[in-house]
Amino acid sequence: MQPFTAEVVRILKEIPEGFVVTYGQVARMAGSPRAARQVVRILHTLSEKHDLPWHRVVNIRGEIAVPSEDSKEIQRMLLQGEGVVFLADGRVDLEQFK
Repeated sequence: MQPFTAEVVRILKEIPEGFVVTYGQVARMAGSPRAARQVVRILHTLSEKHDLPWHRVVNIRGEIAVPSEDSKEIQRMLLQGEGVVFLADGRVDLEQFK
């Protein structure tokens, strides 16, 4: 595993229940602020293998960014189950849950 990938996996495993981070925040914490898309790829390919809390990562606007409507609903339900509240427009208040 590449060092950046290993660091992203470590960071993701440390996101506490009931909190969210953005892809860009994870990239910055891992030392590569312009690598948000790489974080997406890591989540997509390694979430199951490493039991990553993929549902705790949203886009910069606080929106669920997975392409499938079914996956969006699953992510929303998982976050709500952890106490994350969504605004009327469907976004997470990043200031409240980061």
